[in-house]
Amino acid sequence: MRRSEFLFAGSALVLGSCSGQTNPSGVAVGSKDFTEELILGEMYAQILEKNGLAVTRKLDLGGTQVAMEALQRGDIDLYPEYTGTALITELKEKPNKDAATNYAIVKKAYESRYGLTWLAAAPFNDTQALATTQEIRERYHLTTLSDLSKAAPQLRLGAIPEFTKREDALPGLQKAYGGFAFKDVKLFDIGLKYKALESGQVDVVVAFGTDGQIQVDRLYVFVDDKRFWPSYQAAPVVRDATLHAHPEIAAHLNRLAPLLDDATMRGLNAQVDGDKQDPADVARAFLSQHGLA
Repeated sequence: MRRSEFLFAGSALVLGSCSGQTNPSGVAVGSKDFTEELILGEMYAQILEKNGLAVTRKLDLGGTQVAMEALQRGDIDLYPEYTGTALITELKEKPNKDAATNYAIVKKAYESRYGLTWLAAAPFNDTQALATTQEIRERYHLTTLSDLSKAAPQLRLGAIPEFTKREDALPGLQKAYGGFAFKDVKLFDIGLKYKALESGQVDVVVAFGTDGQIQVDRLYVFVDDKRFWPSYQAAPVVRDATLHAHPEIAAHLNRLAPLLDDATMRGLNAQVDGDKQDPADVARAFLSQHGLA
């Protein structure tokens, strides 16, 4: 399923410094347990293999806490992480509205606190969002979250339980934009919300910016015109000991980052979620197309 962790569901971690040991079998690439992470993890692994490194895959580990702890123990050497997740869940800091500032904060903090290096971040933004059908958008003349905040009393929202409670979700939207008093709020498991929208049970759903289902169903994502939500850019986070042993990793993986914008990542996710292709095959085809594997 797309994102089992949901960006709200982080718990406090007791984080120590990383071990200086390197993986004796080569480089171990990890990932969390949702489509986008599986694709990115496969991309990292295939790029490194193409460039002569022995790679062990430890993908589909679980949520942020599991992946971070595996990285610190040296069970894995790198995995894809998101700037917004790092700021909110790991560092417990309030995110800045500027994506470059958020990246600079997490890069510096991870290096000094944990002995971990953030490589180049991809431009795509897997932030929270609200989405609707093209028919609903046109019927109510909606474009921005400001528009939606005013039209909400006529509309039904499909959400997961956390979205109704957190300050960085519906309560925060109500403070930042005003309005957002939906006619009804129906709660669903994260994997069922798009089906609820497709079947007409709701008019608007909670989404993530690069969800493949947005492309599959040709949904409209509302413009966050007040920039309420922070950026969620993905980048490989690598143990310093691993980079010391294999400094070429940075150059190899940094070539991938500029290729992954919103539309591209959404399309790759759609190939897995909509077309039911294997993440490894989707990654291989994309990298081959761009001469990276």
